[in-house]
Amino acid sequence: MQNSLVSILIPFKNTSFFLNECLDSILQQTYTNWEVLAINDHSQDNSMLILEEYAKMDSRIKVFNNQGKGIIEALRTAYSHSSGNLITRMDSDDIMTPNKLDVLVCNLMGSGKGHLAVGQVKYFSKKGISNGYERYEAWLNRLTKKGSNYTEIYKECVIPSPCWMVYKEDLDTCGAFDPNRYPEDYDLTFRFYENGLLCIPCNEVLHHWRDYDSRTSRTSEHYAQNYFLDIKLSYFLKLDHDPRKTLTVWGAGFKGKAIAKGLLEKNIEFQWLCDNPKKIGKEIYDVVLKHYTALENISAAQSIITVANKEAQTFIKRYFKNLEQVHGEDYFFFC
Repeated sequence: MQNSLVSILIPFKNTSFFLNECLDSILQQTYTNWEVLAINDHSQDNSMLILEEYAKMDSRIKVFNNQGKGIIEALRTAYSHSSGNLITRMDSDDIMTPNKLDVLVCNLMGSGKGHLAVGQVKYFSKKGISNGYERYEAWLNRLTKKGSNYTEIYKECVIPSPCWMVYKEDLDTCGAFDPNRYPEDYDLTFRFYENGLLCIPCNEVLHHWRDYDSRTSRTSEHYAQNYFLDIKLSYFLKLDHDPRKTLTVWGAGFKGKAIAKGLLEKNIEFQWLCDNPKKIGKEIYDVVLKHYTALENISAAQSIITVANKEAQTFIKRYFKNLEQVHGEDYFFFC
């Protein structure tokens, strides 16, 4: 199994405080047949110097400057220099468990092409982890444990960007890092889904995900909520929307309005539903909001749910069950 070369793609920018821990965790891997393609995305600290020192110590670590600007261009640059038949990504501020590559390689090669090896993740931070991140971690690991990640793909990104591995051939089939679309990890996840790559269940934490205030996903406009909603709606219309059914949007908060606006811009008709008595009967974007029970008078409906409240979601699931409608076919949670 050690005959398979793993290419580890690592964009980095101003992460000098964390690079030593990241690189040391790679050097400590029990699986040793790997190469690091580290791409300097215009760092202004001493990140490049740190990488160059590690490259001098270990020839498996290779350092290049980004041919463009930003994470997507950095990933393309890294991928263009890769030689492995197995590809994975790593964030320069995170830490691998010592057996991460071993587990991913074993799972992927045991299942063969057409599969995606994933691992569970653990957040860590000097300031402690927020309840939101704790919930996301538990939710993501629950899906990964069963390999059922795609079942909730329209809620959040269901494949952690630094904890997957795939055959290079399959990554190419999915378009690799060609699209100029952020969030790039969520877009790639949808392309894994679109091309039918099966997630391999994993019950082990393989990656420690660092959280801090200046983390890119917290500070870059590319990871704002509207970018996520645009990707969700775009892929839903491409992959799961049934134009023979009446499309409904349930919820008129920020996300509901964003989805409704997106549908109107695409000239796609829909019925807008909610349970808020203050909004029922009113017009938003020239669409009259109806009580959710209007669903009972639609012979064939397909619904986008934009209600985030957990108790409300539980009620909504029961309601659709009573209507004998199926999650992932007749209705989809977008949050």
